[in-house]
Amino acid sequence: MDVINIQQKFDLFSDHWNPKIIGSLNGQDVKLAKVKGEFVWHDHKHEDELFLVIKGELDIHFEHEVKTIKEGELIIVPKGVRHKPVAKDECWVMLYEPHETKHTGAVDSDLTVLEYEQI
Repeated sequence: MDVINIQQKFDLFSDHWNPKIIGSLNGQDVKLAKVKGEFVWHDHKHEDELFLVIKGELDIHFEHEVKTIKEGELIIVPKGVRHKPVAKDECWVMLYEPHETKHTGAVDSDLTVLEYEQI
């Protein structure tokens, strides 16, 4: 059992849209990501996805609405719901999702990460 300092983990990387694993529990990965700009429209057929905003602000576009998640807030996107995260300025997020979750779902993109780095 190690204590994890989230700020120190965020200080280890600067790339955007490339989640890093900081821990695992019960088949779920705890990931950190820095995001900026627009991601791709996608969904996760079999997994819910939790976004917790640590720093900044994140807009998540859905088919018929946009939800804004601010520092200290979170949103759970249910499985099968098409969405597109957008951050006007750099935003730091923590994600909770099953280990096998591909962050772009079934969409192949330049932003698709094939293997997550553990930090």
